[in-house]
Amino acid sequence: MKINLYFLCGLLLLVTFSCKSLKNIKPVDSITPKLSVVGKGWSENSVNATIFRKNSVVSSANYQFVAYYDNSAHVVIARRKHGKNKWELHQTQYTGNVKDAHNVISLMVDGAGYLHMSWDHHNNPLHYCRSLQPEGLEMGEMMSMVGENENLVSYPEFYAMADGGLLFAYRDGGSGNGNLVLNHYDLNTQTWSRLQTNLIDGEGQRNAYWQMYVDHLGTIHVSWVWRETPDVHSNHDMSYACSKDGGVTWQKSTGEEYQLPINQTTAEMVKTIPQGSNLINQTSMTTDADGNPLIATYYKGDGDSCTQFHIIYLQDGQWKSSAATNRKLDFELGGVGSRSIPISRPQLMVVKKGDEQQLALIYRDEEEGNNVVMATSILADQLNWTSQIISPYPVDRWEPSYDSELLKKQNKLNIYFQRVAQGQGETSVALPPQDVCVLEVNLN
Repeated sequence: MKINLYFLCGLLLLVTFSCKSLKNIKPVDSITPKLSVVGKGWSENSVNATIFRKNSVVSSANYQFVAYYDNSAHVVIARRKHGKNKWELHQTQYTGNVKDAHNVISLMVDGAGYLHMSWDHHNNPLHYCRSLQPEGLEMGEMMSMVGENENLVSYPEFYAMADGGLLFAYRDGGSGNGNLVLNHYDLNTQTWSRLQTNLIDGEGQRNAYWQMYVDHLGTIHVSWVWRETPDVHSNHDMSYACSKDGGVTWQKSTGEEYQLPINQTTAEMVKTIPQGSNLINQTSMTTDADGNPLIATYYKGDGDSCTQFHIIYLQDGQWKSSAATNRKLDFELGGVGSRSIPISRPQLMVVKKGDEQQLALIYRDEEEGNNVVMATSILADQLNWTSQIISPYPVDRWEPSYDSELLKKQNKLNIYFQRVAQGQGETSVALPPQDVCVLEVNLN
């Protein structure tokens, strides 16, 4: 009898602890996500699972594709037919420096179904190729795009345009003194041209860490924080610009046209955030159905007891902000290189919920056992957030990336999912290869 009482007391303590650690977050089975296993990926740092992968998962008309580094540092591309769970894997001829978490793989599909891939960058020459066949896994030889300003490339990102063409954004230069370059891919000629050699100018003193989004109207939105030095502690302020002509001319949210390049003096500052505020760089943004921008980030603002996730958004011509979390576990953000941080950078998206628009904020939090959390709020004058865990198991130092084209076209949320480690700086942590998966989240 005593054993049973002790067992019951221990069980009660366990339940009490779990409830405290998860606060008001609902259990995972409230939305029944589905996990599709692709293969085994390198996991000793977060190179496969950082937020600035554009994209890690992407859909064409007939297939969904995933790219990742395996344990031999080869780029693997996998595909499955829509509605199926069987993946076809292809180890490409290309490798990357997997020990540097900056050196991500970015993948996109153009309007003709060809895959475009850029990988293995941290202030080094451009690595770019495309598939030999539409929706094919065989990749062609490495090539240049325009042949200029391609020797110090970091953070390659692809974006699909409504006409089937692509945008390609990257940083030219180093942390603290880099510029934002923007290229355009013409589907008809199958060639790249330079849109902007220096869209946002660090003036040799700083650089912009951006997040970009192309809305359904074709407007390109970009927001960014400034960094004064390679130390993340020097991140400050949030700025904004948009282009309504495919990236040629740029303007503020007021409609005032920028004289290019944009610099710290001319940039529209949408939120003042001082250095030393735990402001993170390279997060995400989206728009509502009317093209109003919303930016997700985290920082410790005035009145915050600790670092919180915040949404900075434009409503009725005015920039506002809303704290999306009520976190209790604080930390100090600083240092050079990749960091091992208790929370991930957030992904923000607008999804359809019946006749309403709903914000969905995806992040990982050590306070929640390093599980993946989805916070949601109906898009209204007042944002009211509720949260739930959506991961079937903890993911250590994972950050979210997702199939942007599937979400746009079918309102389906498919997230790259893999447990990964991350040391401070470019250090690895012993962790065997982990399952690379696609987490399918039911939004209905």
